[in-house]
Amino acid sequence: MMVPEETDVSSGTEADETVEKSYGPLYYADSLLTSFDATVVSCDPGDGVFSVQLDRTAFYPSSGGQPFDTGRLGGAAVLDVLIDDDEVIRHVVDRPLPAGQTVQGEVNWARRFDHMQQHTGQHILSAAFDRHFGVRTVSFHMGADLSTIDLAREVSAAEIARAEEEANRIVWEDRPVTVRYATDEEAARMPLRKESARTGTLRLVDVTGFDLSACGGTHVPSTGRIGIIAVAGWERFKGGSRVSFVCGGRALRAYGELRDIVSASTRALSIAPAELGAAVTRLQEEQRNQSRTVRRLQEESAATQAAALVDAAQDIGGVRYVLSARPGWDGAALKTLAAAIVAGPRRVTILAGEGQPVPVIVARSADLQFDSGAWLKSAMSALGGRGGGRPELAQGGIPATPEEILAHARKTIG
Repeated sequence: MMVPEETDVSSGTEADETVEKSYGPLYYADSLLTSFDATVVSCDPGDGVFSVQLDRTAFYPSSGGQPFDTGRLGGAAVLDVLIDDDEVIRHVVDRPLPAGQTVQGEVNWARRFDHMQQHTGQHILSAAFDRHFGVRTVSFHMGADLSTIDLAREVSAAEIARAEEEANRIVWEDRPVTVRYATDEEAARMPLRKESARTGTLRLVDVTGFDLSACGGTHVPSTGRIGIIAVAGWERFKGGSRVSFVCGGRALRAYGELRDIVSASTRALSIAPAELGAAVTRLQEEQRNQSRTVRRLQEESAATQAAALVDAAQDIGGVRYVLSARPGWDGAALKTLAAAIVAGPRRVTILAGEGQPVPVIVARSADLQFDSGAWLKSAMSALGGRGGGRPELAQGGIPATPEEILAHARKTIG
């Protein structure tokens, strides 16, 4: 038997399967099967877990962009399911199962059904793009929260909306989804969405009247069980488009999360949901105006504050060291203040503002040899962060409190 690789996400091939009609994993014939008996063929220990081969299995291994099933084998928890180089399905379990023992397998139905919804939904969504716009799906990946398809060219928002609408029409018509087999010669004469590179007998998943694809994954028996296909977002990707989507239960959970976010936001702003976009735009503009006002006031007061800080600074060997935390100040405002401080002779300043990480400015007067960049580098080595600069001026961000940054300054330059 040749066990499938289906979609190879790294190379971009999609859902090809070579199987034998007479034998194969139990999920080939019945994706709804979650309980079965099997005999342990071998059990190999390794790194605190055990690799178990069975004489037959309903557990789906990671393949074709679809993750593995979990569940139980006898008293052992199934942690992972893999296909090795010999195309043998191996179950990674948390305890040994003696060879020759008969065990009952129990597939985690919630996880299996979720994967069935997402995978069949992907077939339909990919077919919608292909049928209406001639756009081929290059690869498919099913994540824990979102699934993605990578399309061969960039698609517009209007094309995405049309494909989503068509995909859901197929879902709501509750069309049968069936599995059948064909030789590679027979399949070559069929309207497969994507030509298969495999030889031998192919496993074909048929969404009646809409999509026919070579695939080894688990699928719902009818499209209505998908519930809904919702596009969650899209972006440019390698010359094409990456489309994220959710189906069925995931779509319901995503809607619930969105509903809660919108409800909390509209309550806080005392607005209707339809007004949320305009309210966010207004708040952003207000914030920008406030930031500009604060920065202008900081710049106007820089000279006065610089003089006060210099007068209060510690004098070590004829050099004034101005070390100060400035709550509410960002990097740009700190830089203006630092320039005012070091405009006079024999001064070094280290200023810490507010943010995460904390913005830090280091500067010195032109008549000193103090290396601002070297000091900042040593501070980041001790406290973390990123930044850099020249001997006269350096700036960066350090993931510590302003007090910790200034304590380090006093320790290293005092």
